[in-house]
Amino acid sequence: MAAIFDDALKQSIKTTRYNLGAMEEFPESFKHGAWKPIEKERAAGHWVDGFWTGLLWLAYAHTGNAELRSGAEAWTNRLANLKTSRGTHDLGFIFYLSHVLAGRLTGEPAWYDNAIEAAYTLIKRFNPRGEYLQAWDDDGIRKWAGRTNIDLMMNLALLYWASDMTGDAALADIATLHARTSRLALVRGDGSTAHVADFDPDSGLLIRREQYQGYSHDSCWSRGQAWALYGFATCYRHTDIPAFLATAQALADYTIRHLPEDLVPYWDYNSPHLPDTYRDSSAAAVTVCGLLELAGVDNEGASRWVGLAERILISLCENYLIRDSSGPSSILREGARSVPANLMEHGLIYGDYYFMEALTAFTRRDIYQRALVPEIDVRGVSE
Repeated sequence: MAAIFDDALKQSIKTTRYNLGAMEEFPESFKHGAWKPIEKERAAGHWVDGFWTGLLWLAYAHTGNAELRSGAEAWTNRLANLKTSRGTHDLGFIFYLSHVLAGRLTGEPAWYDNAIEAAYTLIKRFNPRGEYLQAWDDDGIRKWAGRTNIDLMMNLALLYWASDMTGDAALADIATLHARTSRLALVRGDGSTAHVADFDPDSGLLIRREQYQGYSHDSCWSRGQAWALYGFATCYRHTDIPAFLATAQALADYTIRHLPEDLVPYWDYNSPHLPDTYRDSSAAAVTVCGLLELAGVDNEGASRWVGLAERILISLCENYLIRDSSGPSSILREGARSVPANLMEHGLIYGDYYFMEALTAFTRRDIYQRALVPEIDVRGVSE
C-alpha cells in the first residue's frame, strides 16, 4: 500500500501549497470551488484555525520547503493572540497544531511559550464540583456553565504536554479528571458516545445527555466518536490508567461494528436514514488517527487497530481524495460539518489535516513520532 499512500501524500502537499498561495483567512469548508472561513462573531469561531497551520507544518516537515515553513510561521503567529481567549474551549486544537508542532518540527522552543499560556487559559474552564471543562461560550449564561462535550477530549493533549513542559502536575490532573467525567457521562455501555452532557454547575450533578451535532441525544455522531477514540487513547498514553485504555478499545469496537462497506462513516452511526444519508470523510480521517494512537498504547491489539486504520485510509485515498483540482481545493471530498445545520457535502479543513496526519504515520514514521508522539512522563491522578 506504500505507493497509494505516497501518491496521496504528494497530492495533499500539492494542494496545500496551492492553497497557501490563495488563502487569506483561516479556512473551514470548501464547496463550489472556494474555501469558506468560519464565522467569527465569537472567539469560538477560531476552533478550526489550528488545522490549517497543522497542515502547513506537516507539509513543511515532509518537504523542507522554505515557502511552506514561512507560511506556517506566519499563520501560526496570527493565532498568538488567542492564548488568553476565554471564548473557546478548543485551545488545544488551536495551539497543539500550531505552536507545539512549530516547536517540535523546527527545534525552536520559543514557540512553546504561547501554547503553555493557552493551557493555563484552558483550565480556567474547569468546574471542580462536576470535575469537567466547560464547553463553548464563557458568557455567564447558566446553560453553558454546566455543559461539556466529547470534542474536549481532543484538547486534553495540550494540558498533558504543558504539564510535562512546566512540571505543573495540576494541568495533567485537570485533564485526567475531565477525561474520567467524560467517560462516565458521555460514553455509553455499548461503546457509543453522546455529544453533550449538561451538569448543574453548582452541585456538579449530571442532568442529562444532549445532542448538538448528532441525530438525537441517544444516537452516535461519528466524528464525535472519533474524537473520543483518539482522546481516550491519548489520555491512557499520558496516565497509564487502565479504564482509559478499556474505553478507547470499546469505542474502537463500536466503530468497527458500525462502519459501512467502504469503511467511511455516515455522519451519524444511528441515523434512521441509513444508508441514504451523508458521509463524513473527516470522521474517517480522525478515526484512522485515533486507531493509530490506540495501536501505540495497546500492544496486544496493535495489529488489529493498524490493519483497520490502513483499510480506512486506503478507502479515503481511492474514493474521497480530490485529484482533479486546477485551483484552490480541499484534499478530501464529502465531509459533513453539521447535518442538523444543513452543512454537508463539502471539504473540511480538519478532515484534510487528519488525512495528512494519517498519511504521515504510514509514510514517514520519523516525522509522525517527532511531531505527535514524543516521549512523555506518566502523570495524572489515580482512577
